[in-house]
Amino acid sequence: QVQLVESGGGLVQAGGSLRLSCAASGSISSRSRMGWYRQAPGKQRELVATITNSDTTNYADSVKGRFTISRDNAKNTIYLQMNSLKPEDTAVYYCYYQRTFPPFNSWGQGTQVTVSS
Repeated sequence: QVQLVESGGGLVQAGGSLRLSCAASGSISSRSRMGWYRQAPGKQRELVATITNSDTTNYADSVKGRFTISRDNAKNTIYLQMNSLKPEDTAVYYCYYQRTFPPFNSWGQGTQVTVSS
């Protein structure tokens, strides 16, 4: 199994920056991808960004140009650098791990990001 531990959330003013980290432990597969989702109050969980083991990235349109996802394979850790934050970025951010085969998903416990106007 894979365990995920997030850190780095907090309160920031609009226009500010935060960096989230997610450390994975356990049986990490080379055929996997990791990423970030977020869920705002009263809304569905949505994709923010993903990154594969070959560093292919994917971003939600709402964060393109502001957020950057990266990974350190030696540390089994991914990061989400969030710049130019907006109040609408306020949400609980969840780290996620997906193994291609055999299929397996794992979620972190979530970290709160609050952007004040």
